[in-house]
Amino acid sequence: MKIIVPMAGRGSRLRPHTLTVPKPLIPIGGKPIVQRLVEDIAKVAGEPIEEIAFIIGDFGSDVESQLLALAQKLGAKGTVYTQDEPLGTAHAIKCAEDSMQGDVVVAFADTLFRADFNLDKTSDGVIWVKKVEDPSAFGVVKLDDYGYITDFVEKPKQFVSDLAIIGIYYFKSAEKLMSEINYIMSNDIKQGGEYQLTTALENLRSKGAKFSLGKVDDWMDCGNKNATVETNSKILGYEKEGFAIFPESATIENSLIIPPCFIGENVKITNSKVGPNVSIGNNTTIANSNIDNSLIQEQTVINHGNLSNSMIGNSAQYYGVSREISLGDFSVLDFLSK
Repeated sequence: MKIIVPMAGRGSRLRPHTLTVPKPLIPIGGKPIVQRLVEDIAKVAGEPIEEIAFIIGDFGSDVESQLLALAQKLGAKGTVYTQDEPLGTAHAIKCAEDSMQGDVVVAFADTLFRADFNLDKTSDGVIWVKKVEDPSAFGVVKLDDYGYITDFVEKPKQFVSDLAIIGIYYFKSAEKLMSEINYIMSNDIKQGGEYQLTTALENLRSKGAKFSLGKVDDWMDCGNKNATVETNSKILGYEKEGFAIFPESATIENSLIIPPCFIGENVKITNSKVGPNVSIGNNTTIANSNIDNSLIQEQTVINHGNLSNSMIGNSAQYYGVSREISLGDFSVLDFLSK
């Protein structure tokens, strides 16, 4: 089996945190989003992963090296493709056409999930969905009485279904999917100005392909600051036993740590209360602060912070008393000197 991971978007809704780091590489509970995604899939796939193909934007050689190392760690061949312009979900998969062979899982790297990952090999594919309140922003599916998908509809303006596609798919034949993607692109068939995967899926279904549903227990978004902080808290909660142990390199003095928390290497915490649901990246220093439900990246300094539902980037400095803040990489915010 292969895993195909489209991740070319930089995540404009998560700015300023994605100005210097692509969204799929933002750490959640100490691991980049894309790493958690492929590790979760590999863990529950039930068969060896032959290759992991990443479709990226212009992220640079360091990002490519990180992704290849991640694939190698999971015992798979790593391949990196580039999507030069955002022309839609089908176009993103087209960029990895050389790897689209055999059975594949396609997983878009902007969400994390907890799901029943049973691959129904009797159907032509599995589409993981989640019931949502407002389906107009998603691709959705309609079902027949036997639970098979009868329609794929991209961002419906009128209600047709509240079963939203979460961006994870299994295909028994990558070649058949690529045939439909090539067809819609060669005939310039677009929706909303882009080549949509749902168009290819609807074409496959109309030719007799049967798609079944994957059950999702939790679908965790990382689209903006609030959603990312909430997802960090959920991940820490799901894996709380693993987030009650701190590395020996961490220095914690006169402080209370309330699990679950992720504390990275060489973190220094003094005269503070941290937790629950806080992630702190490597080499960060926190003093005289009270922090809960927050996500703080690496090499950052916080003093006299009183923070909740906050996200602070890498190499940032914060001195102050706000209850909620979003501060990007290499930023300085100092209320104490005023």
